Amino acid sequence: MYPTFQFIHSYWAYLVLFIVTIATINALAGFFGKKEYSPKDFRLALFALIVTHIQLLIGLVLLFVSPNGIQAISNNGMGAVMKDSTMRLYAVEHPTIMILAVVFITIGYSKHKKKLVSTPKFKMLAIFYTVTLLLMLSRIPWGQWLS
Repeated sequence: MYPTFQFIHSYWAYLVLFIVTIATINALAGFFGKKEYSPKDFRLALFALIVTHIQLLIGLVLLFVSPNGIQAISNNGMGAVMKDSTMRLYAVEHPTIMILAVVFITIGYSKHKKKLVSTPKFKMLAIFYTVTLLLMLSRIPWGQWLS
């Protein structure tokens, strides 16, 4: 079960990173370019939200079945996990920051829907999706992910 979820989580992450990057660039271009908000923009923001939430669900399952997640804390104790940078990344930092990223993308998507004109819509998406992207990039385990 663990290898399957790890495989799915790792490869779905490429899609998430790609779509969130495109949605962020689109929101920034729409805001700074003073473009009209279109159904394409709505669909792109929604797709970024959906793939991110799916990744969260996969990640939460992985957190509980992985030897690097809750099991690492149970087996080694929180003190030992916090002293080891690799264990801390997998068991604490990565899950926490990614949950925050999902919270930000959800807030941004929800707030943008309440705006009635294009510039504030793009502004909400640009702010929250950029924060989401930066959070995600800060805690991807690049060493394992790219190898």
